Amino acid sequence: MKHFLFLFLDGVGLGDDDPQTNPFARAAMPALQNLLGGRRLVQGHAPLHTERATLLALDARLGVPGLPQSATGQATLINGKNVPAAIGGHYGPKPNPPVAEIVSQENLFKSLKKRGLSVAFLNAFPPGYFEAIASGRRLYGTIALGASRAGVPLRTLEDLEEGRAVSADFSGQGLRERLGLKRVPVISLSEAGRRLSRLAQEHNFSLFEYWLTDYAGHGQDLEAACRLLEEFDRALGALLADWDDEAGLILITSDHGNLEDMSTRRHTSNPVPGLIVGSPQLRLPFAEGLNDLTDIAPAVLKFFT
Repeated sequence: MKHFLFLFLDGVGLGDDDPQTNPFARAAMPALQNLLGGRRLVQGHAPLHTERATLLALDARLGVPGLPQSATGQATLINGKNVPAAIGGHYGPKPNPPVAEIVSQENLFKSLKKRGLSVAFLNAFPPGYFEAIASGRRLYGTIALGASRAGVPLRTLEDLEEGRAVSADFSGQGLRERLGLKRVPVISLSEAGRRLSRLAQEHNFSLFEYWLTDYAGHGQDLEAACRLLEEFDRALGALLADWDDEAGLILITSDHGNLEDMSTRRHTSNPVPGLIVGSPQLRLPFAEGLNDLTDIAPAVLKFFT
């Protein structure tokens, strides 16, 4: 059984190697640096092939004027179509009707399910999220919309409590502190990484959405961004330690730049990382021909042929 974990980081580009503006050039991230052969996740290091990983720089602009945005970038990632070009511009953060129509018609969740593969969206969502969606007070994000239209269930607090989902902040601390959900179990970042690995290896294709990176970029607090990345790195280290490179791939990528340039609250036009982890036999064929966001979905589908 082949496994593929799509680890989506919202709002992460490849920025300058400048610790005064780029938290990726400043934060202590030993797991990520080890994966990259001691290098940092910054401009100028892609393409890169190490013993365990391949790093590519992927174009998120897609030939469309303006700064890339979340809805169209994410739709492109899970659909394979140049969505900004199709609707006449970059759009976000939530999908408008044209983006929603494209994602509803076809997306990775749908395509892989049609092939009889096991597909999962591993994030846990709190009760208030489902209530807001049902009442119309909130719109699905692009990835959640794609999963929903494919009949892939969005996981709940019950799933989180029973170890079948992962909190958006990995530990669950944010759900307890910000939303007052005292029933949420708080786990270590390492345990969250191991859980992500275990759950992904129960399915053919899994996706986990880490949207806190985009929020941190808009917040423009460099030290807070570094703390966030260091937490991410601890979870990533445990995920990598538990992952079987011979059985599947991990893809870490994004929809647009943001966090890598804390001198602005806006998105950036920087390329985004395409970081692929796995054995060379699986990884190198997958990486071949990846140039921009439109190439991701076709490559995932080809991986399962």
